[in-house]
Amino acid sequence: MMRILQVIPVFSAGFGGPVSVVRSISKELAKRHEVVVYTTTALDSRRDVESSSFEVESDGYQVVYFPRIFTSVGFNISPAMAKGLDETLSEYDIVHLHSWRHFQDMIVHHYAKKYGVPYVLQAHGSLPRIVAKQKLKWMYDVLFGCRLLRDSSKVIALSQREVQQYKAAGVSEKRISVIPNGIDLSEYANLPPKGSFRKKFDIDDEQRIVLYLGRIYKSKGLDLLAEAFSIISKTIDKVTLVVVGPDDGYSSTFSRLISNLCIKEKVLLAGFVEGRDKLAALVDSEVFVTPCFHGFPVTFLEALLTDCPIVTTSDELDWVHNNVGYVVEVSPVGLARGISTILQDISIHARFRENCRETIKNFGISTVVHSLEDTYKSVVRK
Repeated sequence: MMRILQVIPVFSAGFGGPVSVVRSISKELAKRHEVVVYTTTALDSRRDVESSSFEVESDGYQVVYFPRIFTSVGFNISPAMAKGLDETLSEYDIVHLHSWRHFQDMIVHHYAKKYGVPYVLQAHGSLPRIVAKQKLKWMYDVLFGCRLLRDSSKVIALSQREVQQYKAAGVSEKRISVIPNGIDLSEYANLPPKGSFRKKFDIDDEQRIVLYLGRIYKSKGLDLLAEAFSIISKTIDKVTLVVVGPDDGYSSTFSRLISNLCIKEKVLLAGFVEGRDKLAALVDSEVFVTPCFHGFPVTFLEALLTDCPIVTTSDELDWVHNNVGYVVEVSPVGLARGISTILQDISIHARFRENCRETIKNFGISTVVHSLEDTYKSVVRK
């Protein structure tokens, strides 16, 4: 039995992406190993007022929350976590970092070197320096990030695209493990009944739903989606664009855009929803659209679970195109064409739905965790 420490800056309930991945793998790992998660109180309104560390038990593993110095700073500086790592890191066999441009990553690197504890690093699609704070990211990479990559025992790539990104950053291929995200299929055995999302948000049964589910953020390509939907709404009747997710600084711009395109009456801004309401949105949708992404969105797996075809412009996941949906050109016209084809061609829609049911079988959390265990065992001290 290994003692495994998972480290992630944010572990707040309701957040998807790496947070949901860590929850799933920790639950599965805890069946055979001792698992502890170190995180901060960031983005958790219930806990971010705490001034001292505390523990919570969850699904067989422990979560230790450390307070931050500044509750408004995204870097999540936590001297309490630094102290905790100094006192306890030597007790673990392996550390798994789920980020690499955060305070926690630098501290883990320091104490892992000090105590000779191996760590694996998983960037979750964050390697490229894109969109915001590019100069700051470059400076961090030069001062700290490259060392974190260099000194890691292994790095975990979500796809072959991320393998190339690691290699471009100087990581040798022999130190790269390709392990996709996974999902606990048992947690989705009882999906919300069809029509429940429509009922809650008063969407007519005759309306066909095009769904965006994710952060309302500039890099997600929501401008492309708005323009694509403007094209679609001119040729297809009774179609509604539903945008679900928390604002990350782009909501006001997006609202102005849909007003300028004269589609505001056909767009529902549902805000942040979680749990069964999020799944209900997918169950009631004809097509799930994520215009742009990096890494491996867990929402793609949730779309597969609900038999909802996918349209995107990002080609990082080689199992999407013409299997469970379309990867289209990066343009409003390309996006509109992909969405319209799925909405209008009954046979294509049915084929993609059937393929969703088959493809999701490849991403069960047990398979993913067995690959993680092999990676951990290859680097732990004998």
